[in-house]
Amino acid sequence: MEALRSRRALPRPSAAPRSPGAARSSRRRFRALNLAVFLPVLSAVGVLLVARQAQTWQQACVLGLGLGAAVVAFERWTAGDLARVAVPCLAVAAAVWPYGVLVIDTSTQGAYYALALVGALVVSQLPRHRAVAALALTAYVAAVGGLGLVATAEPGVGDLIAEVIVPTGFTAVLTGLMFPNKQFYDVVAELEEARERDAELAVVRERMRFAGDLHDIQGHTLHVVKLKIALARKLLHTDTARVEQELREVYALVGDTIEQTRELAYGRRKLNIAAELENAKNLLEAAGIHVRVDCHAGDSRADELLAQVLRETTTNILRHSRATLVRIALSADGLTVVNDGVDEKGLPELRGLADLARRMTDEGGELTVQRADGWFRTAAAFLAPAPEGDRAATAGEASP
Repeated sequence: MEALRSRRALPRPSAAPRSPGAARSSRRRFRALNLAVFLPVLSAVGVLLVARQAQTWQQACVLGLGLGAAVVAFERWTAGDLARVAVPCLAVAAAVWPYGVLVIDTSTQGAYYALALVGALVVSQLPRHRAVAALALTAYVAAVGGLGLVATAEPGVGDLIAEVIVPTGFTAVLTGLMFPNKQFYDVVAELEEARERDAELAVVRERMRFAGDLHDIQGHTLHVVKLKIALARKLLHTDTARVEQELREVYALVGDTIEQTRELAYGRRKLNIAAELENAKNLLEAAGIHVRVDCHAGDSRADELLAQVLRETTTNILRHSRATLVRIALSADGLTVVNDGVDEKGLPELRGLADLARRMTDEGGELTVQRADGWFRTAAAFLAPAPEGDRAATAGEASP
């Protein structure tokens, strides 16, 4: 006997380029937080350093220019648009640092503050060679500080610390801190993208479910209408009363299908296994097929899903077989349909049952089809829950 399991996996969504929508959404929220929390602090510290170092209005303007470049760079960084202002802001900050070292002879914090901030922001956003850029930035700060130290008449340890060690160390530490910050932003953006992909996958699954239900309704009805119209054509000149009856049933069937389609569109459709069983019996008998029904079903825990399996199986019998006998067995936890008249040459592609097999698996059941000796068997079964006595005994054995 040849046994086949109908399985149909969901199609994997095609790979698409990473959408910046999620990243933009996260960045907008972080931008508001950064602007509200950090921008006032950075600006206040910069103004304090400029006021402490500048001795003239000209020096204050130059140092203020560097501070302005740092503020602009930080604001554009929070907006995710640093690349557009990176070069001019970095050039201004890089020019202010040697000005503070060589021209202003007091503390140099206000001069390297802007370069350290702008450089750290720019380096962390580079697509590659960030480590090399970070080394180049700290080397530039150290080189300018060393040049100022050489220009000092009698340099001491304090000058070395103030002009070389502190600026270089501050720049290196600030730049290093920006690397995990960049990774944090990337992780948040990836989480947002994953959430968007999950939402898109849910939409795809819902569309496939809707398409499967629509196939169940429309495909079943169209095949039955085709069968009844063919029968009416044969009886057109010999049994007009039967022709009129068949046309009335076609009319009623089309109306019922329109109503089911409307219910499906508005999410109100729910099949009933008893009604579907009676409908399947009537349709098969109308096609000249003898039907035997063995029903021992109470309140099934998957009434609607079993009804869909029965409807799809009935459609397949009418479409793909020359059946003369169909046996239907229904229980609370399963459905079995057996029919004869199966072609031994090949098994038709049963896409509807393949989709229902996946849905059965999701609900904790199994759908199998078997063909042997001219008979075709479709079986949908759910695992029966353990009796109360067995569960109590199991719980007693598990307890200490």
